[in-house]
Amino acid sequence: MKGIVKGIVGAVVVAVCAAAPVYAADAPAAATPAVNSQQQKMKDCNAQAKTKALTGADRKSFMKTCLSGSSAAAAAAAPAADAGAAVSSAKATQQQKMKDCNAQATAKTLKGDDRKTFMSTCLKG
Repeated sequence: MKGIVKGIVGAVVVAVCAAAPVYAADAPAAATPAVNSQQQKMKDCNAQAKTKALTGADRKSFMKTCLSGSSAAAAAAAPAADAGAAVSSAKATQQQKMKDCNAQATAKTLKGDDRKTFMSTCLKG
């Protein structure tokens, strides 16, 4: 009786071990098409953004819309990007102000709290 139980247990162990690689081999194959589809979508959206010469926040907004939806959603994002040009211009002005204030603080060799206070004042006014 013990010999029969050992034989059955041994057969079950062999069967489980033999079947395990089959399941592991099937898993990556199932995930591959989804990854390729997403990669293709990324390539397409990048190409569209490049064609439209989008940069910075406009490109980021376009890519988000393009990757989350259909091509119609991406096409709708282009006019929104044009409307955001004023915001982008204001951002460029703020960046220029930051550069100017940084240059002034460096010229005055300000460090630590003195630099922080100066930068705050400079950027406000």
